[in-house]
Amino acid sequence: MPEVLDYLVIGAGPAGLQLGYLLRRAGRDHLVLEAGDVPGAFFVDQPRHRRMISINKPYTGSDDPELNLRVDWNSLLGDDDEKYRFTRWTDRYFPHADDYLRYLADYARRHDLAVRYGTRVVRVARDGDFLVTDERGGTYRARRVVAAVGFGAPYVPDIPGIELADQYVDMSVDADDYRNQRVLIIGKGNSAFETADALTERAAVIHVVGPHSLTFAWQTHFIGHLRAVNNNFLDTYQLKAQNSVLDATVDRIDRDGDGYQVTMTYQRRDETVRFRYDKVLCCTGFRLDAGIFADGCRPELTIRDRFPKLTSAWESVNVPGLYFAGTLTQSRDFKRFTSAFIHGFRYGVRALSKVLDQRYEATGWPARPVDAEPAALADALLARANRTSGLWQQFTFLADVVCLDGSVCLDDTVRLGAAGARYLEEVPRDYLADGGIPGAATVLTLTMEYGPGHEDLDPFDVPAGRAWEAEHGRDDRYLHPVVRLVVDGEERAVHRVKENLDNLWTDPVRHRAPLVAFLAAHLG
Repeated sequence: MPEVLDYLVIGAGPAGLQLGYLLRRAGRDHLVLEAGDVPGAFFVDQPRHRRMISINKPYTGSDDPELNLRVDWNSLLGDDDEKYRFTRWTDRYFPHADDYLRYLADYARRHDLAVRYGTRVVRVARDGDFLVTDERGGTYRARRVVAAVGFGAPYVPDIPGIELADQYVDMSVDADDYRNQRVLIIGKGNSAFETADALTERAAVIHVVGPHSLTFAWQTHFIGHLRAVNNNFLDTYQLKAQNSVLDATVDRIDRDGDGYQVTMTYQRRDETVRFRYDKVLCCTGFRLDAGIFADGCRPELTIRDRFPKLTSAWESVNVPGLYFAGTLTQSRDFKRFTSAFIHGFRYGVRALSKVLDQRYEATGWPARPVDAEPAALADALLARANRTSGLWQQFTFLADVVCLDGSVCLDDTVRLGAAGARYLEEVPRDYLADGGIPGAATVLTLTMEYGPGHEDLDPFDVPAGRAWEAEHGRDDRYLHPVVRLVVDGEERAVHRVKENLDNLWTDPVRHRAPLVAFLAAHLG
């Protein structure tokens, strides 16, 4: 009978390595299993054209490691952050995936992480504890399992004939294979436009198709939407260079000799059309491969069965003790914030480690005392706003929480007790709302947020922007600190610190004084 581990982590990609580091640093009993021979095996052949779109900016003008993480979207967190930043492996702004593979391998070696490579998990079952089996028949028992498995399979839309299409995960990336051909790309995300851009010089005609209009990351601030680095193809469409972006639903794909006949229906008008193509490429994203989970241990899925359905503690809603880490946790903030990406989920994993400590190690969320007086509270909140990378990268999703212990709420005013206040960093807001922090009945929260309605505005349309500011009486569309008074889960008052071009909220008149006044008005 195998020894029972406290924590078994499946997957040694960025999330699995990050959690492995945190568990090792805390001295927890754990093991990480990885199917590949190297950490981050996903990056061996993904993204297909090898250019990552997670930015890497070593030249910031600052020597503050925490501040620099705001523009370093690839590094994992560690105690020697400055020495082991990914920025030391390459200075390319959009790095090559091979460089990231080297970084992950060096990170795992540097921290002597407990990873067992070449160990593919084929079954996760429940027999009191979790019973995990690998492809060679090896078994592992664990009290808790954290699945950091990433995407195990492509997401294939339900289209008759879709099996005839080449999938993004293994399609040819040799542009000469598409020379002088008509190519249809199904999907309107970054993988689709990355592919279209790569084929522009060789293909005769490229159509990119999807049922929804394009959504741009620079407008919504969700970086999974189309990034500027991938949208050169739009020039070839709007300037009539034989390429097109179609708002249409693909109805079916049929063989036509050496090519394909594709039937589709336009979204903007009720018209069905047919086009012939030499190649059809499916670039529609990925999903969780839930095949390893046995009956009775299979997590409930959500969002077209692509992701596990999770609680605010990243635990499966129907399998107690089964947690998830990494890109699969985006089911909690799908297409809104940053849990899908390394620079977001590295902080989510750090928060998960604190949740596990709370639940199983009799360790409270780390907190420090702070003077419960308006000026002192304002200084503490602004000091964090001016440095934090966690709240910056996980904007809106994570919050610093000031627990006003022993206070009494009278309408929108809080009478402070003698117990003082505790300052907790980077708590998931949903977890706080679900009662995850004991004694947090009356709190102040600090988040970084974009202004309400920012996604509906063209940020480069000056007249529209001025009209919006006049209507709302503020200039806070860009990322800025937001302080809320929350009592028993109900927001009682909110203060938005005025946005600043350099992201410095240090002005005593424009930033500090209004915050002190807000706190003084609501804290008696």
